[in-house]
Amino acid sequence: MLAPEIDPIAIHLGPLKIHWYGLMYLVGFLGGWWVGVYRAKRPGSGWDPKEVSDYLFYIALGVILGGRFGYVLFYNLAHYLKHPLDIFAIWSGGMSFHGGLIGVCVAMWLYGRKTKRPFLAVTDFVAVLTPIGLGPGRIGNFINQELWGRVTDLPWGMVFRTGGPLPRHPTQLYEATLEGLVLFLILWFYSRSPRPVGAVSSLFLIFYGLFRFLVELVREPDPQLGYLAFGWVTMGQVLSLPMILLGAWMLWWSHQRARVA
Repeated sequence: MLAPEIDPIAIHLGPLKIHWYGLMYLVGFLGGWWVGVYRAKRPGSGWDPKEVSDYLFYIALGVILGGRFGYVLFYNLAHYLKHPLDIFAIWSGGMSFHGGLIGVCVAMWLYGRKTKRPFLAVTDFVAVLTPIGLGPGRIGNFINQELWGRVTDLPWGMVFRTGGPLPRHPTQLYEATLEGLVLFLILWFYSRSPRPVGAVSSLFLIFYGLFRFLVELVREPDPQLGYLAFGWVTMGQVLSLPMILLGAWMLWWSHQRARVA
């Protein structure tokens, strides 16, 4: 099966080129804003719908700055040391989720200080919205025909023009489904009932880390890094494992704290 050939540039406005990759981020932010407003309006949410636009600005900065610099540091530092101006070419791809997560955490800490909210109370609210941005972002990777998987003989394998003549796992679609749709449903239904502070955030860490770790088993590693150990361990797995462990500890801690209180 051939992967669909989609022009990475969605709109040409004279010299201005609007890329699908950027539009997918816009879709994610708008979707997160809409769901955030909906959740803020629910009785007992503790949030004002007017706050959603404010914290979304913080999130956008955290995602873009953290995601880009995370990719530079974790995945291709040697290249960017030689070509520092390429750091700003975000439209060509190259964003790290784990770097974006660090950026968002910093942004939420700053937002919590500004609004005098506990850090974990902020991250619990934002965690439910995060998969809405992750799903479209992976669709953007699919349109760019990047981050595909290993060669496979499964019937849904796809031939990517950037990946040679053999069919490969469409890992971008796996991640869009697991890290986007499935993760959102897990967090949405879990958060509908009152939970200890930090529990929703911990569930996000556990399931994102788990889904990413599993998909990395069939995802082609970044060529500049390759496998880091044993012929199958990737950088994505190295960065995801601490998320799973931290999330498991936080889930236990949040429930223990709630019992003591």
